[in-house]
Amino acid sequence: MVDHTQCEQSLQLLDTEVVRITSELIRIDTTNHGQGHGWERPAAEYVAEQLTDAGLNPRILESAPGRANVLARVHGTDPDRPALLVHGHLDVVPAESALWSVPPFAGAIEADLVWGRGALDMKQALAMTLATLRHWHRTGTRPQRSLVLAFTADEEDSAAYGAAWLAREHSAEFAKVSDAIGESGGHTYHAHDLQGAPVRLYPIGAGERGTAWLHLTAYGQAGHGSRMRPPFRNVRTHDSAPGAGHEPAEASDRVDSSNAVSALAAAVTRIAAHSWPVRLTDTTRSSLHAISAALGMSADVASANFDAQRDLDGVLDRMGPAAELLGPTVRNSTNPTMLAAGDKLNVIPQRAHAGVDGRVVPGTDAEFRATLDQLTGPRVDWEFAHRSTPVESPVDTATFAAMRAAVHSQDPQAHVVPVCLSGGTDAKHFAPLGITGYGFVPLGFPSWFDQRGLVHGVDERVPVTALQFGVRVLDRFLRTVA
Repeated sequence: MVDHTQCEQSLQLLDTEVVRITSELIRIDTTNHGQGHGWERPAAEYVAEQLTDAGLNPRILESAPGRANVLARVHGTDPDRPALLVHGHLDVVPAESALWSVPPFAGAIEADLVWGRGALDMKQALAMTLATLRHWHRTGTRPQRSLVLAFTADEEDSAAYGAAWLAREHSAEFAKVSDAIGESGGHTYHAHDLQGAPVRLYPIGAGERGTAWLHLTAYGQAGHGSRMRPPFRNVRTHDSAPGAGHEPAEASDRVDSSNAVSALAAAVTRIAAHSWPVRLTDTTRSSLHAISAALGMSADVASANFDAQRDLDGVLDRMGPAAELLGPTVRNSTNPTMLAAGDKLNVIPQRAHAGVDGRVVPGTDAEFRATLDQLTGPRVDWEFAHRSTPVESPVDTATFAAMRAAVHSQDPQAHVVPVCLSGGTDAKHFAPLGITGYGFVPLGFPSWFDQRGLVHGVDERVPVTALQFGVRVLDRFLRTVA
């Protein structure tokens, strides 16, 4: 039996360890360069060591050399309850050292901040989980529900070596899991009400737009760059409509008298300029009502005269900074991100390519496809380079209530609100197994700390106090969720 003094000492060590482990994880360079180029094995070994010290029996599972995942289980006091999955990714995006104030993989602790790539995405979350489990081991604590722990590879690319592989090849490990928590959500978001009074929002991810990474290809006639091109004349040998499911034709079938670069540029411009209509889902409606209520403007959206298509942008304008939690998720989006054509300045290329990062609101897949067909037109083919389905999770569950209570235990004035995430997480890959996912990585950001732009950005860092707030919230949640 651990007495009160020992428990308090362990809690103090918890506050220290979460900072130490975050720093040590950052020092392990797990950069994911995409296209299969990553190396998570050293971080997986570190995680496994920490879990072993916490009395657990972790397993390292490699999907390919160096692409390592870690699985472990914490047995709860009520084994008949469905288990909870706690997942987080080991990899990080690249960091250009020359642009940083501190070396991005030094794990420096300066001015009460932990600096480095992964400080916010998401080695701090792994550290909070590991520190919590080590605290439980010292105090003999067990959760009510069993926990399945998954530390994954490759989330920053396609998850083909991580969560997607685990869900496909090791689905039995998740057979008795009902819901999950993962990245994005649970942190302090500072806003203000209509009177200008400060409001602390804590968004919890209860949905995600689907990922639709697109590859566009335009075909034309190669030639000398000095030659004038005649007016457009299509000489395709087939009339197949471009778009999803269309098999690319041979280059000889696609030759025409126009310029491939011009055709592609026109299509990319149309895609970038397109104004997608508002499409509210159950999650975004719940988010709209909860955020509006927290800001004292609930009457605006509760009115029978409220028309989201017509009025939502005006409501978002009145929300101020809080609009960032809702605005990016009420529409589909298509952002051009890559262009490639030609090998020499004075040679007209036969092909031109572009990449577009598309995100799809739940329930709008058919609309998205049809719109892309229209925007690309008959001159440009498009296909999915990578695709994952959108997900939504209910907010009237015991799990969501336990997250809210855990946040309130550290911040009684918190306004916990559901949100749909604009990007994607590994939750999409566990969803087909029947696992309901939530984005919940609690962090207590002070009002002076602006985390926007730091995730995937230069000088990524996290306040020490944010970690210590977060680990107390996570400890409370994992112990009490029923």
